[in-house]
Amino acid sequence: MPAEQIKGMPIANKIREEITVEVEKSKARGTNPKLAVVLVGDDEASVVYARSKEKVGDKLGIQVELHVKPASTPEDEVLKLIDRLNADDDVHGILVELPLPKGIGKEKVMARLDPLKDVDGVHPVNRGYLLGGQEHLALIPATPLACIELMERAGVELRGKKVTLVGRGDTVGRPLASLLIKRDATITVCHTKTVDLPSVVRTGEIVVVAAGKAGLVTGNMLSPGQVVIDAGINAKEDGGITGDVDFESAVNVVKAITPVPGGVGSLTTTIIMNNLLKAIKLQGKA
Repeated sequence: MPAEQIKGMPIANKIREEITVEVEKSKARGTNPKLAVVLVGDDEASVVYARSKEKVGDKLGIQVELHVKPASTPEDEVLKLIDRLNADDDVHGILVELPLPKGIGKEKVMARLDPLKDVDGVHPVNRGYLLGGQEHLALIPATPLACIELMERAGVELRGKKVTLVGRGDTVGRPLASLLIKRDATITVCHTKTVDLPSVVRTGEIVVVAAGKAGLVTGNMLSPGQVVIDAGINAKEDGGITGDVDFESAVNVVKAITPVPGGVGSLTTTIIMNNLLKAIKLQGKA
């Protein structure tokens, strides 16, 4: 019997309903939520992501302001833009679309963000809070948080469960490990140097894959009864996207699985908007 599919949009829509209520409360208090999105260059995927935030923000009553700069923009000019947005009291969140063009240091730009406006959770202060278990003080990266929201809202119990996390990257794997530990899961983190990856993957009651490699985890690496969360997004030759899990072979083995597209990725923009509201609270404007 094929696995239950844990789809993202129904959960995203529920969160959006909650956001809409909070936005109205915020506006009644005199604070109009505003997100600034900085896009340097013309990376096709980044342009699509930036525009999608505009559309979602419009539906939720959140102002999304795009700051588009050519790829030739000097690093110093980008940093000055960040400084200006940091100082603007009408801007409550800042997000820099990645990748940045060559010649612009990602770490330098991310560190320049006001941690209280860093809705993508990339600033070292937010990473430190998350690593230290102070989740209530942190703005958390969208994709790891989307994984948690999917599981919790789908009724997947994390406390005491054995979770195999495939991927240790800065964007998803490492922050997700901290989120899982905070929820009392027992985690095993796998990566490219893991010996006998299939046997380790089979031991997890929950398997979360965020390695950035299409089809890395296949059905013969999985076990009946497992819940599989696929956080991978990989481009296909036909222009579509696929996950890190070979869905066709996995869906007939496990208990539940997230599809790609239609799973984790469906929540990320919504999580960014939720982070904006959390930023407003952390800034003392709620």
